[in-house]
Amino acid sequence: MNTSPVWLKSYPDGVPADIDFTQYSSLVALLEESFEKYANRVAYSFLGKEISYAQTDQESMAMAAYLQSLGLSKGDRVAVMMPNVPQYPVAVAAILRAGFVVVNVNPLYTARELEHQLKDSGAKAIVIIENFAATLEKCLAQTPVQHIVLAAMGDRLGMLKGGLVNYVVRNVKKMVPAFNLPQAVRFNDALAKGRQQTFRKPVLNADDIAVLQYTGGTTGVSKGAVLLHRNVIANVLQSEAWNLPAMKNLPAGEQPTSVCALPLYHIFAFTVNMMLGMRMGGKTILIPNPRDLPAVLKELSKHTFHSLPAVNTLFNGLANHPDFNTVNWSNLKVSLGGGMAVTPTVAKLWLEKTGCPICEGYGLSETSPSASCNPVNSTDFSGTIGVPIPGTWMKLLDDDGNEVTTPGLPGEIAIKGPQVMAGYWQRPDETAKVMTEDGYFKSGDVGIQDERGYFKIVDRKKDMILVSGFNVYPNEVEEVASACLGVMECAAIGVPDEKTGEAVKLVVVKKDPALTEAQIMAYCRENMTGYKQPRVIEFRDELPKTPVGKILRRELRNKT
Repeated sequence: MNTSPVWLKSYPDGVPADIDFTQYSSLVALLEESFEKYANRVAYSFLGKEISYAQTDQESMAMAAYLQSLGLSKGDRVAVMMPNVPQYPVAVAAILRAGFVVVNVNPLYTARELEHQLKDSGAKAIVIIENFAATLEKCLAQTPVQHIVLAAMGDRLGMLKGGLVNYVVRNVKKMVPAFNLPQAVRFNDALAKGRQQTFRKPVLNADDIAVLQYTGGTTGVSKGAVLLHRNVIANVLQSEAWNLPAMKNLPAGEQPTSVCALPLYHIFAFTVNMMLGMRMGGKTILIPNPRDLPAVLKELSKHTFHSLPAVNTLFNGLANHPDFNTVNWSNLKVSLGGGMAVTPTVAKLWLEKTGCPICEGYGLSETSPSASCNPVNSTDFSGTIGVPIPGTWMKLLDDDGNEVTTPGLPGEIAIKGPQVMAGYWQRPDETAKVMTEDGYFKSGDVGIQDERGYFKIVDRKKDMILVSGFNVYPNEVEEVASACLGVMECAAIGVPDEKTGEAVKLVVVKKDPALTEAQIMAYCRENMTGYKQPRVIEFRDELPKTPVGKILRRELRNKT
């Protein structure tokens, strides 16, 4: 690694080849520096309410003391199951400050999916919003969870507004199904109790685990990527350095402001919105439901903002919405596309309408997440995933694990850098499958590299389906669908979809001739969160198989 990589020539002026990632001993040190340095600044804006760094500091300290008072030990896992509400960053800061490990949970999970994650992580406590408490109730007895902190949408909005918001959410929009969790402690009560407790500052170091970020596996079982404090710190500092050429053009005295429309439990928003926002003393505009485009645009019309990390579907939805022009887009400096491929049509439309090009990046839960990105000062859309960010090395490997060095020849993208996970939680066998002897993580994505060092994804080695930036593993869909009465066997594949990039198609062989598409759809709806559910169902007499009986998904894909 003595030779200087070719991609450094594409770095904008001022972006370093390497960064000192040892400047913080832990993520807590980073957070506490910002709490002190930016105490009077707004940290989060939510439904018109502004929450300062000082308030986030005090509340997370109280919650940390409360969690410690439950008798949890350093390194214990605490799950967080909430949408983008101010309680989320408070809970995350509290869990880290108390010396525990954050387990991010998708709030839309079904009881089956939630049970797996809570059991696998060994979470002893969960901070959950009441909208999803009914899901927890269904599986609680099968999990190690002993303590529940229950949040409500309006908790941090003050008595009057908070009460109104909670009334609307519960009684008008009927968004809180009935549940019975008598042992749960309300979020605001936990804060009040925590203020009476003595907080004990744990000794943390960069090699302690900060987050278990669950991601699907080729086996279809969701696994926890073990992200150490130093992994997330590195990615925050890498992202900050990468964005510098655009963000340095902010008018003097203007607070850097980012739009957080991506879910915070997803590693993209966790690092690039919340943690990077904290590091920069920025304001983060929390969007609780990005699917409600009129509400998103109405919220954005009230703010001056500079960065918008999003997936292709969101850029597309916003750009084509009739209310688009009610928002002032002229201050936007960075439009960061990730999670799924950005399409040229959307990129062209976005540039025309905002004057700010979509800068596409690439990463995975296993890389905290950012690994490569297009320069933020580019003015045209490259259709690539850019070049490795500071301190990161990427190479292509053939099927025998040898490096592919000829430009334009495909190979599996492998990534090495300080942001790469420590491994999969309690799965040394799965970790061994993806890590090379020289410390590279094999992504499962097939790419090519050009003479300038830009990478482009051309295929996927794994059978994974990418729906709006979320990984869907065919094994899991098949496992659920095959348990539906009347299904003999089935195979799940990804098919192109204009809105979500890819959608799940299920090819089914019937056991019961009377089985209908609607019955399968209803069964999948009950057992899988929305983006995993099949959008298309096709019945066939048989599925293509290898001589040993393995279903050939690739053959099904080629016929689609």
